Amino acid sequence: MAENEEWTPLFDGKTTEGWHTYGSDSVGQAWQVVDGALYLDPAAKKSGKTGGDLVTDKEYSDYHLKLDWKVAKNGNSGIIFYVKEDPAKYQNTYNTGLEMQVLDNEGHPDAKINKHRAGDLYDLIASSPETVKPAGEWNHVEIISNDGQLELYQNGEKVVTTTLWDDNWKKMVAGSKFKDMEDFGTFKSGKIALQDHGDAVWYKDIMIKEL
Repeated sequence: MAENEEWTPLFDGKTTEGWHTYGSDSVGQAWQVVDGALYLDPAAKKSGKTGGDLVTDKEYSDYHLKLDWKVAKNGNSGIIFYVKEDPAKYQNTYNTGLEMQVLDNEGHPDAKINKHRAGDLYDLIASSPETVKPAGEWNHVEIISNDGQLELYQNGEKVVTTTLWDDNWKKMVAGSKFKDMEDFGTFKSGKIALQDHGDAVWYKDIMIKEL
């Protein structure tokens, strides 16, 4: 890696600039900026305000992404990447993008499912060791994807390593819940999404370095 590669903020801590709701040109009103974090407010959704998954305006291919997240008790969300934004063809971000799971492992029923716990490459690879903090506490995560090599870090420890797009990858996808989504996990460039799963979640200090 060249020394001069710079970290670029994807979130300025004050506005939703650089983001929009998937399939829209604006940001759903249930997403708010609170105390320097992007916050999905479930009460706003119940009152009829729209949410939806937030996606970056730009696409990225090889990169090192880092951010902090925390989730409310029993909460569920995810960081979805290599998302191809084509809502006419793909209704959801997860039809194409891979997900690093964001979850309250103690309270959410998904935690009982292997490969659905916080830090997992959702439904594909279980994270190890388990390093997630309890609901309401900040977790620092990193996603490094470079030339088909993917590494996920949670709270300073590498928790997932895999190779994307090779025969083994295709086999893994074929054995997952994504098997009928023909373009899932095939794009080598795409947007980064923060999932609206209906639960309160916060994201901050979102930075990217293109590799």
